Amino acid sequence: MFSVLILTRNEEQNLPDCLASVKWCDDIVVLDSLSTDRTVAVARSAGARVVERSFDDFATQRNYALDKIPFQHPWVFHLDADERFTESLQGECEAVIAADRQSGFLVPSKLMLMDKWLRWSAMYPVYQMRLMKLGEIRFIQTGHGQREAEAKRGVGKLREPYLHYNFSKGLDDWREKHDRYSTKEAEESLRERQNGQIAWRDLWGTDPVARRRALKRLSTRLPCRPTLRFLYMYVLRLGFLDGWPGFVYCRLLATYERMIVMKLKGLERAQVTSQ
Repeated sequence: MFSVLILTRNEEQNLPDCLASVKWCDDIVVLDSLSTDRTVAVARSAGARVVERSFDDFATQRNYALDKIPFQHPWVFHLDADERFTESLQGECEAVIAADRQSGFLVPSKLMLMDKWLRWSAMYPVYQMRLMKLGEIRFIQTGHGQREAEAKRGVGKLREPYLHYNFSKGLDDWREKHDRYSTKEAEESLRERQNGQIAWRDLWGTDPVARRRALKRLSTRLPCRPTLRFLYMYVLRLGFLDGWPGFVYCRLLATYERMIVMKLKGLERAQVTSQ
């Protein structure tokens, strides 16, 4: 058995289905970022423990949970409120925990839009660090998200995915959220341009995580980024095979890329002015 940690902020709409997908777990902890809706009440009514803490960034929030929350099990799975666990994933988690050979595991997700799995346009499989042994993993902030920074016994990968309903609150909510995210991504892009080096070998390697990170670093240096991102995902990565949902998703990500580019230009102008 393992514990489940769910980060929330105003997730009363998504949380019931998320909690239902892990109802088998005897230690569900909701780390809430001071929600103003019924998120906390929903969590407690489902039997979850609730810890409240103001949000600074994802890495700090997750590290706080690992350091300060007394989990009942030595292994913790990180889940978001718009994500759903599956029975197959539960079984694979229990198997690798029993083997206990690595500190943590990257887990793929199936991104859902209009009740369709975006097999091609979302570039499946995309991995996130989700299952980890307490005391052996740390997170660092990268852009608007986070990734693993330390792993005492290395990191493995699971085959079974969780389901990600990233658009469960509608496209307007998605755009508003990514408008905030784009600020962090622009700041990260500026740092990458100034300090980062492209790991060219990773671009052609077999590790999808390393390849994705190298591609992201390269993208900060390319012109026409919104158009290139759309063409890369919709044409080169066969996003058109996902039908209309795939087209909508690729257009949305091109819009997101445009947000990042505009904010990056603003940061660069501000930097020149301050010199």
